[in-house]
Amino acid sequence: MDEVAPGVFVATAELYMTTTTVVAGADGGCLVIDPAVTVAELDALASWLSARGLRPVAGWSTHPHWDHVLWSSSLGDVVRYATRRAVEVAARELPGLVSGMEEAAPGHDLALFARLAPLAAPEIPWRGPRATVLTHDAHAPGHGAVFLPDTGVLVAGDMCSDTEIPLLGMEAAETDPFGRYRHGLGVLADVPGVRVVVPGHGHVGDAAEFRRRVAADFGYLDAAQAGRDVADERLAAAAPWLLAEHDRQRALGY
Repeated sequence: MDEVAPGVFVATAELYMTTTTVVAGADGGCLVIDPAVTVAELDALASWLSARGLRPVAGWSTHPHWDHVLWSSSLGDVVRYATRRAVEVAARELPGLVSGMEEAAPGHDLALFARLAPLAAPEIPWRGPRATVLTHDAHAPGHGAVFLPDTGVLVAGDMCSDTEIPLLGMEAAETDPFGRYRHGLGVLADVPGVRVVVPGHGHVGDAAEFRRRVAADFGYLDAAQAGRDVADERLAAAAPWLLAEHDRQRALGY
């Protein structure tokens, strides 16, 4: 667990370099964003919090993919928020989410899996630093990144990664996937005062790295949509599944 800004901690799981973000609040309460990813790692997270006198008082899921809607009874019985559209998609696609989880990280409590409450407000309601929600449909319907203006931390969900190319939403083929992603990326790029970016998968970056990743993502989208060869370092050592996604996305573009 690394403290990336005062009171903001990030853990990185082995599977897909998936990140978990914890924001410390008042009276020992904390906000937990996208806890991941195995049963053992969630239990270790709960133990780490307990050892430091922190207890979850709210949760946030950035988007309705299986590795971002996890929870454990060891983290307590708290409200876990997501955007309204993300909650609807998670409910509709629950069987597929469960299947993905059981294949990659089995053993989670299905009674807690994807049990989300819709939030229509612009900020997460909790006793702690302001946590504003940035909603778009780039990577997934109802994707809700979180910005902490007090510390300049942007929890970007599955965007702004140094290890993964932009991944278009599975429903994107019928609704201008590249345009949707450009819009969502623009929403994040326009946030003033970003000093730290936390991707859903990959390494934490500073302000300069955030700008570099945004530029790289726009460059990838332009090349992939045009069907051109993509000079992107993230593809050089990419896993087969990521290369397959790249091929799929290029096929959508031309």
